Amino acid sequence: MSNYKIILSGGGTGGHIYPAIAIANELKSRYPDAEFLFVGAKDRMEMEKVPQAGYEIKGLWISGIQRKLTLKNLSFPFKVISSLWKARKIIKSFKPDVAIGTGGFASGPLLYMAASNNIETLIQEQNSYPGITNKLLAKKAKKICVAYDGLERFFPEDKIIKTGNPVRQGLLNVDTKTVEAKDFFDLKHGKYTLLIIGGSLGSRRINELIEKELDFFDTQNIQIIWQCGKLYYQQYKIYNNTNNVQVYEFLNNMDFAYAAADIVISRAGASSVSELCIVGKPVIFIPSPNVAEDHQTKNAMAIVNNDAAMIIKEEDLDADFENKFSQLVASSERQKELGENIKKLALVDATNEIVDEVEKLLKESK
Repeated sequence: MSNYKIILSGGGTGGHIYPAIAIANELKSRYPDAEFLFVGAKDRMEMEKVPQAGYEIKGLWISGIQRKLTLKNLSFPFKVISSLWKARKIIKSFKPDVAIGTGGFASGPLLYMAASNNIETLIQEQNSYPGITNKLLAKKAKKICVAYDGLERFFPEDKIIKTGNPVRQGLLNVDTKTVEAKDFFDLKHGKYTLLIIGGSLGSRRINELIEKELDFFDTQNIQIIWQCGKLYYQQYKIYNNTNNVQVYEFLNNMDFAYAAADIVISRAGASSVSELCIVGKPVIFIPSPNVAEDHQTKNAMAIVNNDAAMIIKEEDLDADFENKFSQLVASSERQKELGENIKKLALVDATNEIVDEVEKLLKESK
């Protein structure tokens, strides 16, 4: 049977959205007649990115609890009740054979209601430290696909399958796209290109660093592709096309961005780390310290401990950045070493392995 109905939820950031889309794309290639429905959080980026990928999406009125005491938290219980009610309605109407969650606010109500209606559910956890949504869903999920060892601390061990994180298919052959990518961005061939990615919403601290170091990069004869993020684009777009700088709110052609880059500066979200392993470029990680259990530092150190990337903590940027960056640019041998080592850590079949597990659940559902 190939006319399955598959419901997916993951959002808030690209790190939750793109794994869900990658999983859906692989399922669609195996089951062209299957029906797909995404469920996201209203006003979050999935409401734009999922339709761009060709899938229908419905939105729930849901958001996370603010860490600071704020009036916004007063609406949280009402949002949960509203989202559970709407998720139940969506489940009853769509009648999915399987529900897949990749994290984010909306996946909680959806997968909870799916499991409560005896629908097979699968969680895909990207991080070394799970978010609260997936920890709460773990008891109800049938299978939990993970990217790191040691997650039996948080999830039932008999449900865990280590697969790695799904990545966009176009990243699997970026080595062949360098010339095309540099032309796409109108970059100078033979000149070092630095790619800065601070996450889909942007990183205040990384953006401040790049702005401060623009003259330094100019002395290093470097051209820059700078994804500053949606929250910061209005502030930093003034640097567009000055001193060999290109500023973007968001990069839709990440395969070309990676292909054009000689060096990458990045946050250490799980999806970014997984993509950078596959891309195989020298990386300087600047982990966000403002995440649960400092999991971005843990993500980055899993790579750094294999001599496959560099790390500079936010607190050390002013003291260490120029020195470490200069040393990396000056040593083509070190760049090659880091690129080769990080590529050895790539789990390139993650999407296929996750979809293999989904297939098993689909067969059990009939």
